[in-house]
Amino acid sequence: MSNPTDAELKEVCLLDDDPSVLKSMHYLLASEGLKVRTFSKAEDFLTHASTHQVPVVVTDIWMDQVTGLEVLARLCAISPKTRVIVITAREDLGARATAMSIGPVAFFMKSFNDEKFIAAVRDAFGQS
Repeated sequence: MSNPTDAELKEVCLLDDDPSVLKSMHYLLASEGLKVRTFSKAEDFLTHASTHQVPVVVTDIWMDQVTGLEVLARLCAISPKTRVIVITAREDLGARATAMSIGPVAFFMKSFNDEKFIAAVRDAFGQS
């Protein structure tokens, strides 16, 4: 893994297979002055995380091909210091319990309160 740049230290990665969610969340985070990198495929994000420092990732649980839970499991191995915020549109108590056992910073049901979401992202960076 390369040495992180200042920009990477404040970068939020977004992982969701819904382009409209990526677009709206990118806009929300960028409007707060955060650098944002979006990924619509889990494999692309995991490749990035294996070669770059990823301080914070926001990931959906239910995506095509690879679930967010699989991403979290693999992320723990390649980037254990990454802080995770989980989002989902589908209430699934089993998936929620599994995600929470991995230790995300926050868990949000779509559509969520923007201010609470931004507060969780800032908390993930230690900027409460």
